[in-house]
Amino acid sequence: MEQDAAERFRYAGFEVDLPDLYAGKRTESLREGFQLMAQIGWPAICQLASEAMHELPESTILVGFSMGAGAIDNLWHQRPESKAVLLFHGLADIPRNVRPGLKVQTHVAEADPLVSAEQRALWVESAQTAEVLVEDHSYSDAGHFFTDFNSSDYNSAASELAWRRALHFLASFD
Repeated sequence: MEQDAAERFRYAGFEVDLPDLYAGKRTESLREGFQLMAQIGWPAICQLASEAMHELPESTILVGFSMGAGAIDNLWHQRPESKAVLLFHGLADIPRNVRPGLKVQTHVAEADPLVSAEQRALWVESAQTAEVLVEDHSYSDAGHFFTDFNSSDYNSAASELAWRRALHFLASFD
């Protein structure tokens, strides 16, 4: 999914740095993703992400998909000058040192088994308390990986809407 997303961002004219956090492996399901995460180890995944970020400008826009949103959760506090944050299929905790006015956009399935409506509402509330400018989008009739056309969760209408919103969000920083 990340490779396909990176190509879509590149095609839209954005520069993309996609670190290999999963030892070159791809999974077909959430279950397999969690197994791979356990094999590699969450601390190792976060360390790889952190090392990859050292090479990038402080003002880089952070983008995470599913477990990648979790990796951003571990990186965000190290990157207080990030230009923006874009999250698909997951959320990242708002760090204490978040810059007021930072723009964050989220794309989560309404019935996502990993992010409940209550969790999303609490997340939005904490972001607003921190003076983060949030665009929180949810998608009905969609599964966790609704933007991944290789997934059984794929929903073409929700995916296209999410991509249109995300690309518009990113274009606003040019």
